[in-house]
Amino acid sequence: MVDKYSWFTVYPEIFLLVMTCFIALFDLWVKDAQRQYTYVLTLLTLLTLSVLEGFYAVCDLTVYGFGNMVVNDPMGNWLKCFAALALMATLVYGRPYAADRKMLAGGEIFTLSLFSLLGMFVMISGNHFLVIYLGIELLTLSCYALVALRRDCAASTEAAMKYFVLSALASGFLLYGLSMMYGATGSLDVHEVFRIISTGQIKHDVLVFGLVFVVSGLAFKLGVVPFHMWIPDVYQGAPTVITLLIAGAPKLAAFAIVVRLLVEGMMPLVVDWQQMLMVLSIASLALGNFAAIAQTNFKRMLAYSTISHMGFVLIGMMSGVVPGHLDINGGAYSASMFYVVTYVLTTLAAFGVILLLARQGFESDDIVDFAGLNQRNPYYAGMMAICLFSLAGIPPMVGFYAKLSVLQALLATGSVTHMALAVFAVMMSLVGAFYYLRVVKLMYFDAPTISSNMPVIFASLDVRAVLTLNCSLLLVLGLLPGGLMSLCARSVAQMLAK
Repeated sequence: MVDKYSWFTVYPEIFLLVMTCFIALFDLWVKDAQRQYTYVLTLLTLLTLSVLEGFYAVCDLTVYGFGNMVVNDPMGNWLKCFAALALMATLVYGRPYAADRKMLAGGEIFTLSLFSLLGMFVMISGNHFLVIYLGIELLTLSCYALVALRRDCAASTEAAMKYFVLSALASGFLLYGLSMMYGATGSLDVHEVFRIISTGQIKHDVLVFGLVFVVSGLAFKLGVVPFHMWIPDVYQGAPTVITLLIAGAPKLAAFAIVVRLLVEGMMPLVVDWQQMLMVLSIASLALGNFAAIAQTNFKRMLAYSTISHMGFVLIGMMSGVVPGHLDINGGAYSASMFYVVTYVLTTLAAFGVILLLARQGFESDDIVDFAGLNQRNPYYAGMMAICLFSLAGIPPMVGFYAKLSVLQALLATGSVTHMALAVFAVMMSLVGAFYYLRVVKLMYFDAPTISSNMPVIFASLDVRAVLTLNCSLLLVLGLLPGGLMSLCARSVAQMLAK
């Protein structure tokens, strides 16, 4: 029997599903090629969702439903609120781009985007292996179709095929690892798995074998080395608006399932997955930053920088427990959450400028396309400079405080190994600053090339407003990070107290 509290946990998901189906049917009667009514209805749906999730979050309640298969807690509510806002900004930035490339003809971009958000919501709320896996599949299936949405573009089709094949392989890894955990513990409930592993009655070798496959599947969803192969190809080949969709909100859901599975479900195995995350973070920081230097395509450069940023997220995740002790440092997980949220915020603004500069028949996704941008439009050059400074971790942008909070959590462990890793991370950040500042140099000190010598940069009022607010937040949160940091710390503390 399902009690009333179970329905309380999934009201936002029910609303999102109903509205997605309604928008899909409503769009059949829309004749406008710009899909104005569908667009507005989608934004209203996302705004309502963000307000609803924000209301749930400030209530500070943790409620389980449907036999503990779903959890509604402040951390999940905030992540879902941020994911809805991120998708809202993505559609605002991407609609002019999609209209120029005939991607609004059927309205699928709106419905598939909402279905992908539903998958994120299910992932974030999952407290059961099967629920989490269903959320992952709903998200990835929607993304496959979105990447291939431009059926007349060979690059998009190729990117969709690569994404499909590699994602299917990663899903197999994750599912096999979860099945091993089920075989060893006899349960699919995250907290029950934690309890059974804590008893110490299961052979450690069996658990570690399953853990390796689980971490491999999670590493693919985050896009860290050596499961990063899909990131550069999909980022470059997909239409830029879809690249932004994949690069933004799904990172929040990926962080959530890492926390649900590793922290809430497999904390007794922390010594084992901590070592795995250390190797993944080192490899991601090194390969991501050095490979980005060689890129000439801006989207591909940002893809490799994403890999390095996810390495920083893993550093925070592996700092939550001091080696040799079982005292949990919630500040490390909150630092990772803060890093993911601010990274998504920065990515939205950076791709928003790329979309703004693109025009019909011209993508504006090569680094040289930004040459002389300050001469053409100082305002948008300033917006991009703010994004690049934040990604590089240069104060007073929020990216600096995000990196600082993760490194502080790492140094707080007192481990010599972790101190060495912190030094390595700082060195890799210096390497990363090179390719970010290279673009700033192009914008301010180089003359425009023929391809970038665009006479007028036009943006609608909604795009200008959202981009201005987005970039302003990068500066304001860098100067005053306390509010968002305390929000992350409080929500993570409540998650750990469950």
